[in-house]
Amino acid sequence: MFVLAGSRMNRPLEAADLYKAGYAPRIVMTYERPEDSFAALRERGITIPPNADASRDVLIQLGVPAHAILIPPVIHDNTAQEAQTLRRIAMRNGWKRVVVVSSKYHLRRAGFAMRRELRGTGIEVVMRGARYGQEDPDHWWARRGDVRFILDEIPKLVAYELGLGA
Repeated sequence: MFVLAGSRMNRPLEAADLYKAGYAPRIVMTYERPEDSFAALRERGITIPPNADASRDVLIQLGVPAHAILIPPVIHDNTAQEAQTLRRIAMRNGWKRVVVVSSKYHLRRAGFAMRRELRGTGIEVVMRGARYGQEDPDHWWARRGDVRFILDEIPKLVAYELGLGA
């Protein structure tokens, strides 16, 4: 199972549920580029663990064994880079199927990126939207947060469809 960055707990919590239900024997999470403010905090003597590390600790508390969690030591700046990491890990481990966990509004673009990167490998990609966010794709216009996510996601999706999403 491959959990995309971009959510501190919604996506990892979904992964924990899927792991416990037997969907996959491993959970892979990724490091994302930290906010610039993290460096300013470090200069002031304050450290905040990366989202992936905090999520790993929560997964362990939820009963996922530490040996079943993998966080590659690579910082990712976008979904396409995460797809490249997924390809390397899946090929190295001989995976035939991978469940990719993301947010509901990110599924289409993330699925496009994952399938594009895994094209020709024979690896099946199954996309799964996290249930723990408040997103409601059936009523996206009803909540400000949903509208903002849609407005942010559409240009990225168009870029990926045009082959510009690296």
